[in-house]
Amino acid sequence: MSSTPTHVSLAVIGGGPAGLMAAEAAHAAGVSVHVFDAKGSVGRKFLIAGKGGMNLTHGEAKADFVQRYGARAREVGEWLDDFDADALREWARGLGVETFVGSSGRVFPSDLKAAPLLRGWVRRLRESGVHFHVQHRWLGWSDDGALRFATPDGEHLVHADAVVLAMGGGSWPELGSDGAWQSMLLDRGVDVAPLVPSNCGFDIGWSEHLAGRFAGSPLKPVVIHLHDKDGHEHARQGECVITATGIEGSLIYAYSAVLRDAIAAHGSTVIELDLSPDRTLDRLRKDLAKPRGSRSMSDHLRRQTGLSGVKAALLHEVLDRDAFHDTETLARTIKRLPLHLVRARPIEEAISSGGGVRLESLDAQLMLTVLPGVFCAGEMLDWEAPTGGYLLTACFASGRRAGLGAARWIKQ
Repeated sequence: MSSTPTHVSLAVIGGGPAGLMAAEAAHAAGVSVHVFDAKGSVGRKFLIAGKGGMNLTHGEAKADFVQRYGARAREVGEWLDDFDADALREWARGLGVETFVGSSGRVFPSDLKAAPLLRGWVRRLRESGVHFHVQHRWLGWSDDGALRFATPDGEHLVHADAVVLAMGGGSWPELGSDGAWQSMLLDRGVDVAPLVPSNCGFDIGWSEHLAGRFAGSPLKPVVIHLHDKDGHEHARQGECVITATGIEGSLIYAYSAVLRDAIAAHGSTVIELDLSPDRTLDRLRKDLAKPRGSRSMSDHLRRQTGLSGVKAALLHEVLDRDAFHDTETLARTIKRLPLHLVRARPIEEAISSGGGVRLESLDAQLMLTVLPGVFCAGEMLDWEAPTGGYLLTACFASGRRAGLGAARWIKQ
């Protein structure tokens, strides 16, 4: 840990992708940069996100890519005009990390690892002159406007010509993204939307039998059908996972914001799963109508439709005995299994979070209008996106914009 300076040109608070990119952009623009992070090393959430394969960005067309940001597509799209998925891949290549597009369209480093990319990036930043200060937890501002940091050696005050705040949202608090900055900004008059879980699972409330036997079981392939809070219908094929309390996984994460908002508006919401996407309703009717002889209905279901295990258990979960033995009801339920979602899982368990500093409180360079010289970037801003590389790409792009904005502010 380097000694804490008393004055810096640019202080970047938060050593995740947004903060590091802000530091890189500002330093390249000729500004001296000091990065402060609460943990003992930078990029901890970045490393965790890379376990099992570092999904950097996505290879889909720009117009479709931008729409993944929902209500904030216009604003995030402006950041991506300056630094998009192709630019991110080229940036990684500059660090000696080649990337490839997987079968799902997701973009990964060739070795699938996050650590080599992060190590190379931090090393390049250090060698270029960016200063790092770890175990510096930001406490807000002193009465004279200095930045307050809690360190192992006590509290330190740092005066900065400009500041980039990039401290993440409220998910994964053990890695530093604990949302503690909210009260500090609210006290300064910044408009902050409450942090909410995003890319998260949902509670349903299974029977003890289903929770005990099938928690952790994958559901694939299935098609999800749902309506958003405005009544618009959505459908998509994918995979999800049964949990002890409900359901999670990539297919659920893709609609987590829609589901969360529907629950907020109506108290709960219903999704329907097609457990047999490759068979039509008419075919299921015919298959189930075949004579079953002395076989049980569960065995008949398995033989005629291939459904068993967790999918059969879900049918038992929502149908009573009479309904399960009625072939018309059973066929319809296979195609549209209703599940009542009652709440999102806690934000601490979520992959990411929604809410944060409202974009309306920032100028085009991501500077807070009520706090001149203070810029914000990354997940602490009020935008969200599904998994698939969209989260990281916007974090990089917003960090770059904030870093360049801070450099221009300092030079003025």
